[in-house]
Amino acid sequence: MDGVLQELERRRGAARLGGGERRIAAQHAKGKLTARERIELLLDEGSFEEYDMFVSHRCTDFGMEAEHIPGDGVVTGWGTVNGRLVYVFAQDFSVFGGSVSETQAAKICKIMDMAVRNGAPVVGLNDSGGARIQEGVSSLAGYGEVFQRNILASGVVPQISVIMGPCAGGAVYSPAMTDFIFMVRDSSYMFVTGPDVVKTVTNEVVTAEELGGASTHTRKSSVADAAFENDVEALAEVRRLIDFLPLSNREKPPVRPFFDDPERIEESLDTLVPANPNTPYDMKELILKVADEGDFLEIQADFAKNIITGFIRIEGRTVGVVANQPMVLAGCLDIDSSRKAARFVRFCDCFEIPILTFVDVPGFLPGVGQEYAGVIKHGAKLLYAYGEATVPKVTVITRKAYGGAYVVMASKHLRSDVNYAWPTAEVAVMGAKGAVEILYRSELGDAEKIAGRVKEYESRFANPFVAAEKGFIDEVIRPQSTRRRVARAFAALRTKQLSNPWKKHDNIPL
Repeated sequence: MDGVLQELERRRGAARLGGGERRIAAQHAKGKLTARERIELLLDEGSFEEYDMFVSHRCTDFGMEAEHIPGDGVVTGWGTVNGRLVYVFAQDFSVFGGSVSETQAAKICKIMDMAVRNGAPVVGLNDSGGARIQEGVSSLAGYGEVFQRNILASGVVPQISVIMGPCAGGAVYSPAMTDFIFMVRDSSYMFVTGPDVVKTVTNEVVTAEELGGASTHTRKSSVADAAFENDVEALAEVRRLIDFLPLSNREKPPVRPFFDDPERIEESLDTLVPANPNTPYDMKELILKVADEGDFLEIQADFAKNIITGFIRIEGRTVGVVANQPMVLAGCLDIDSSRKAARFVRFCDCFEIPILTFVDVPGFLPGVGQEYAGVIKHGAKLLYAYGEATVPKVTVITRKAYGGAYVVMASKHLRSDVNYAWPTAEVAVMGAKGAVEILYRSELGDAEKIAGRVKEYESRFANPFVAAEKGFIDEVIRPQSTRRRVARAFAALRTKQLSNPWKKHDNIPL
């Protein structure tokens, strides 16, 4: 028996060593952790249960029959994050550059299948040179199997991708179909075709970082949700994100202990909105003052900053927040902000996360560029997402809610459950000046008369009371009481039941 146990430990030791000391040292020299070190940081101490440690590739071409490294370039298994079940796979760059083989893909698929069956999130730590060329189409088939799992798991369990090295070619499509993508600055990149191919085909000279680095994907393309300085920070933030999420669509979001009075009054909110309707203010101040302990996990903070998305807790329960940001583009909706918010709203609806919407929107951003790029269809995505969502929805209008943008931002007409407005709210078809120029076009030559008309329009419509009279606003509330009113609204909605008509699936305007 001793000999058998010694052989077991020898084989385990070889598997844990991955590509060997030299390649592990090379990984560390780049400021990157190994696959196993990353898993140790992600999961609770001592909780990791590894599967398929001894799996090896089956390739016999190009001399591969002489190279068999246990695990075949990916570490898979499950563990816990703050005591809650999570499945994880981590590609090991020290083994064949983390390249995806038929057997590596099979290991990943096994973990994803288990996650769906058992109802737990999947976290993928990506660090791979791409398809294993020696295996040819077998490697591509493996990719296809992983992609299919991503699709079937979507909306069933949360899927989180962390790009911690290269992720190129077909490999990018697996993370692209997951719910959240985090990157590490200066050591991770994603692109379909690399700099050399780009130069050959288009004659454009670009570095890997410029083409697909963390800055590019968090600021320009919106492919990634956040970027961090190193592996440690990225994994700590993944733990924080998992804490906000339910394990699957069969469960409610987690409830955490809280030490913040739901009845808390914030008198400073009474002066948050400036007297001048054209003066900006920071909507994040409102979000932080409504949230338990001022804790806000922002998603896609560097992209489309005219809208804010992220998670807070109210009475210890996760709430998704969507808010116009008057500091950027006056809070206008445009293509990028509509796409960003629509995807976030749909994620929340998938996983029964209530949605809180703060509204200060003067309309959609005008311009030839926006129209040519399809703002109509992209704006419709957000409209569709809100209208489709059946989770509890609470809306607070702080200042402007004009035109179609008023309807889009979780209005009563899109089945929002509770709609509040501050006394500073202006719910109207458009701003007073624009409305008067249309209604009293014949008087445009008389500045004094037009000024009077503007004042008259403002006194009649630049307030929340017309909408409240029609029942489109449930209550006009004092800003200082926003946390209390929102908390009570969500408490009343915990047993909400609403379903959409049966359908195979919807056809959102993509």
